[in-house]
Amino acid sequence: MTQATTAPEATDGAAPPGRPARRTAGRPARTDAPARPARAARPHGQWKVDGTEPLNANEKWKQEDGGLSVRERIETIYARDGFDSIPGDDLHGRFRWWGLYTQRKPGIDGGKTATLEPHELEDRYFMLRVRIDGGALTTEQLRVIADISKEFGRDSADITDRQNIQLHWVEVEDVPEIWRRLEAVGLQTTEACGDVPRVVLGSPVAGIAADELIDPSAAIAEITRRYIGVPELANLPRKFKTALTGHPSQDVVHEINDVAFVAHRHPELGVGFDVWVGGGLSANPRLGERLGVFATEEQVPDVWHGVVQIFRDYGYRRLRNKARLKFLLADWGPERFREVLETEYLGYRLPDGPPAPKPPVPGDHVGVHKQKDGLNYVGAAPYVGRVSGTILGRVADLAESVGSRRVRLTPHQKLLVLDVPDEHVEHVVSTLKENGLDANPSPFRRSTIACTGIEYCKLAIVDTKDTATTTIDELEKRLGDLSQMRPVTLHVNGCPNSCARIQTADIGLKGQLVMDDAGEQVPGFQVHLGGGLASQDREVAGMGRTVRGLKVTAADLPDYVERVVRRYEADKTGTETFAEWAHRADEEALQ
Repeated sequence: MTQATTAPEATDGAAPPGRPARRTAGRPARTDAPARPARAARPHGQWKVDGTEPLNANEKWKQEDGGLSVRERIETIYARDGFDSIPGDDLHGRFRWWGLYTQRKPGIDGGKTATLEPHELEDRYFMLRVRIDGGALTTEQLRVIADISKEFGRDSADITDRQNIQLHWVEVEDVPEIWRRLEAVGLQTTEACGDVPRVVLGSPVAGIAADELIDPSAAIAEITRRYIGVPELANLPRKFKTALTGHPSQDVVHEINDVAFVAHRHPELGVGFDVWVGGGLSANPRLGERLGVFATEEQVPDVWHGVVQIFRDYGYRRLRNKARLKFLLADWGPERFREVLETEYLGYRLPDGPPAPKPPVPGDHVGVHKQKDGLNYVGAAPYVGRVSGTILGRVADLAESVGSRRVRLTPHQKLLVLDVPDEHVEHVVSTLKENGLDANPSPFRRSTIACTGIEYCKLAIVDTKDTATTTIDELEKRLGDLSQMRPVTLHVNGCPNSCARIQTADIGLKGQLVMDDAGEQVPGFQVHLGGGLASQDREVAGMGRTVRGLKVTAADLPDYVERVVRRYEADKTGTETFAEWAHRADEEALQ
């Protein structure tokens, strides 16, 4: 696990800690020179330590005019006057507070991603992210999103690994009407992006699972009601991610969120939540840590509020690449973090609590499962989250045709139809499959996720969605003889960031340009092997292993995955998982 900390500033004339002072050969050390005062360490931009004076341009415009304020200008100016009327701070900054990013201009190859300016990379269209806290949708809400996609987004729609739905090709002129339609059915794009509390991940089976420990829906609703869209939490150092589950499968990837609440049964206090803080991936991955406390359902919103306030007040703001909560936790440690939370923000101590036990079942909820009321939910896998407005509309129609009014999205880019009577299960399963949603997918279709990639993302270097889809199809053909193999997770990311969680996959792929056999630069991936989050197959989360020099072209990806999976199947011992094997295997076996 990589733990990034803030390095001490070097001082003039002094050696770094632990290293002897440098002397010039043959020259005696001077004893008469006056001591030079140590240079003061540069402030981190922590509001409660350094004051609130902005230390970079991003912090300056956030203080001058917060991100929430741009909505009025979108509605009254930009929607009327068009794309060219939008100034830079709004276009590349405040628009994010309302779920809007400019998308990548078509036809710009990955080699130019790092060399072009934002205005050269971006199109005049927007990605619009619909915020879906807990992944819970009514069929009415799903149909509204579907209609917006078809009318304003060229039928685009992706289910993300944050339980949101992303649309593309949106024009600023249409945004006010899109907001009107979403808000009429209780949906929003408020703080779907930006330096704010992002969507709250929640168990997709909250309130319905037969084996659920506690329904977290009320806590999720209270957090969003109290704290989303309020100015006092709308200027954080950077994004803040939350996860909350009451299911024993721990189905919300809690170890990689800024704050997470995992239900379990305390031996003396009953059912409540284990609290985690400081997780996050990207270019400096760090797994979250337990605070060692036990929180009741009623305490969850207050504990959440305390953690986000610590981030606001003590988070590092001077450097954007150090402005996530994980860097503060790395420097403080969980003990100090807990002390500050309890003494400065809660005003009371939380009881100590043990960790939650290892998950007993998979947390993606794919397949047909009984609900606690005797009905069924059906979990189905699209290709790496890629759907469309047309497909979403058909799912809404299908659910209503069997008496259901509820659909859920998962942090694994899957979709669930709830409340299906026994006599309609087969019909739901077959109709979902006709629409590209498979409730009995192959191991690779089930366990592969992919980020947006170069198709729309200005940061991406390579294609992801189409590459992953092609790879899945090839592996289904080639590895049919391994149908009983336990799923191997395959995560495909288009750049060095980790929207697709590459460090926590069995096979994680980081997009970059690589050299092919002919010496040409082509799209490809650096390979990470053996990562994973807590699951029925592993006690604790762990990062993947980067094999020195191991890179694979996008065209060769199916060949590589087939080769390494067959080597695992041949070499594994007993019940050894892919991750266990990948960490013990020699580098030759992983090539």
